Amino acid sequence: MTDQRIEGALDQAEGKIQKGFGNLTGDAKHKVEGAAKEAGGRAKAAYGRVIDGLDGIADRAPADLREPAKKGLEFARNKPLLTTGIIAGAAILLGGLGRKR
Repeated sequence: MTDQRIEGALDQAEGKIQKGFGNLTGDAKHKVEGAAKEAGGRAKAAYGRVIDGLDGIADRAPADLREPAKKGLEFARNKPLLTTGIIAGAAILLGGLGRKR
């Protein structure tokens, strides 16, 4: 289990508590901040699940590709926002190549 999954679960729980406190007291600021923290926790946990899945794929990769795959996964673990941006940029570029004009 990756650190992102654990941190995500903790953020989700903290967000739910904060949102519940906001609902209980009628404080809109706590409600919104709690909801945002909960959503961020869900996203972080989902990212961790993806990394865990890719770990299994890297372990089954051909022997000559295992080390580069593990290095790439380590980069993804250490820099999740940069990794997400790189993947999103690649998806936009590839999506544009397939579009008919």
